Amino acid sequence: MTAQSPPPLTLETARDLQRMLPAEIGPGLSERELDAVEARFGFSFSADHRVFLAAGLPHGSRCWPDWRDGDPEDLAGRLSQPVEGVLFDVEHKGFWHPSWSPRPGQTTDALRIARSELATVPQLVPVYSHRYLPGTAGEYGHPVLSVHQTDVIIYGHDLADYVRREFTGGASGLPARATVGFWSYCVHGGPGTDVTLPTPHSPYAVSSQEAVEYLRMLALERLIGRRHHPHQLIEAGLTALVLDVETESLPLLAGLSRSEQESAHALFDQVLAELGLPESLPVDDTDLSREAARWELVRWWLRLIVNGSLAPGAGADVITSEGWGALARPQSLRPLVDKAAAYNDSVETRRGTHAQAITSEAERLLAGPWPPLD
Repeated sequence: MTAQSPPPLTLETARDLQRMLPAEIGPGLSERELDAVEARFGFSFSADHRVFLAAGLPHGSRCWPDWRDGDPEDLAGRLSQPVEGVLFDVEHKGFWHPSWSPRPGQTTDALRIARSELATVPQLVPVYSHRYLPGTAGEYGHPVLSVHQTDVIIYGHDLADYVRREFTGGASGLPARATVGFWSYCVHGGPGTDVTLPTPHSPYAVSSQEAVEYLRMLALERLIGRRHHPHQLIEAGLTALVLDVETESLPLLAGLSRSEQESAHALFDQVLAELGLPESLPVDDTDLSREAARWELVRWWLRLIVNGSLAPGAGADVITSEGWGALARPQSLRPLVDKAAAYNDSVETRRGTHAQAITSEAERLLAGPWPPLD
């Protein structure tokens, strides 16, 4: 079990989660059926995955693996897809894990070594589409991972958190962290993006007005529960200082050294107060106030995508998680969400095309009424 994990998933909780799903729910798999699936395909379900499938078997869409009546070749392909995706990056993108022996010059030799190494990593088992849980027998509490080659994204603190985040826009608020060796590296040491972590953008302001807006939007992100690294707050302060924003605490925030970063959040609050920004933020916790804040953030994230401060794929993932899901899935954002899914599902050679499609959709949304009409 991972640190800070909630209690083990129960059948009752799993059934409650399945009532949230836009899917048909068939009878759950028996212990004998679960054992037979594991024996047939040579893997183990984690403990919470077994409970989830015992509570009921989601079906009605190819996104849900049908462990009872599904095509065996399709299921085997889903199980092998994470490893085959890594091998694709070994062959075509030069990926090489630092713990492996030195990469040989011949690609065929590199693939042979990589395949041997990958045979020792925890098996990933499909939950829905390209979302996976580590297949660790008897264990629960692992995060759900969105996996496309070596681009691995955390999509939920655990299975229950994932279902709420993916299908209802809710989330536990607990910090998510990858917990299984090689796949953890692909999140934290590789190219992956964790949608529960601070928005991976770069400062964009070129005027004092934009610098103040930037500070306000960071405050708005924090208001809905998104976290920030101290260095992001310091960079925002430095950007504002360079652009001639004047407050008493701003030079202190901008001048923090690495050893002083623990003071960043308190100084950020002082800067906000000195600029009068808290007065422009929602002051209550009503549904209407939260909805207005999220729509404002969606517009900001779209602007970051368009101006190049936020990568289209990462930005669309954040909007899908924190905007579309949390706003009860407005149809006006569905085209962007679909383009994000196409980006995540595409091969590397097609990602540029899908990234441009995300940017074009962001431009279209920004050019229309706000919030966009369903």
